Amino acid sequence: MNEAVYKGFRQDELEYQYNPRVSVPEYPELAKVRAAQARKVRESAKSWLNIAYGASPRERLDIYAAVKPAGPVLVYIHGGYWRSGSKEDNCNFVPTFTERGTTVALVEYDLCPNVTVMDIVRQTRSAVAWINRNILRYGADPSKLFVSGHSAGGHLTAMALAHDWREEGLPENLIKGAVATSGVYDLDMVMKISVQEQVRMTREIAASNNPLLHPPRVKCPLIVAVGAEEPKGWQQMSKDYFEFC
Repeated sequence: MNEAVYKGFRQDELEYQYNPRVSVPEYPELAKVRAAQARKVRESAKSWLNIAYGASPRERLDIYAAVKPAGPVLVYIHGGYWRSGSKEDNCNFVPTFTERGTTVALVEYDLCPNVTVMDIVRQTRSAVAWINRNILRYGADPSKLFVSGHSAGGHLTAMALAHDWREEGLPENLIKGAVATSGVYDLDMVMKISVQEQVRMTREIAASNNPLLHPPRVKCPLIVAVGAEEPKGWQQMSKDYFEFC
């Protein structure tokens, strides 16, 4: 029980270091506040909701209009350790951008254990491609496309940067900038904590979708952010990704 099993941490320390629902016990109440704020945004903002970008019922996105047309578009990918969360509960920040001339597109995706992380990476890449091809009709400029995400969304942002977009018939550097916040960047770690029960990570999936093994192909400005009060393990994971990039 005293032996380090990952990054110098014992097994009994890993949940606190890498599971925010353990290190932030007030998470349920904070999530309720965020969801209430998000509902107000959905009720009041000019938007196009639940637009299909794929065949799955959850392959949907919401687009919130900027106050001025022809500006940039921010693609936002929500977190939840790939097993929870929704675009509906994570749009509270939208007015900060739309009031400054940026259209915001929030991406939804299927959740584990119904699908794998590999499936989710594919889905979110498909969403980015759809937005690039179609956002002009919603008043934004596809040549000014930015991507951001939190937690699992930070991981998915990193994997969007690692993708060769020429495979989709799109410009290699279609993403003009990215912000990855408190991302899950080492997928090997996931197999060592309780979220594994739902995420069901395998070594093969981890190797194919690990940002610490797949550097960005897209050459654009990247901000890797992490909370100053987050556990040391979570902070170090962001530092490792930043240094790898």
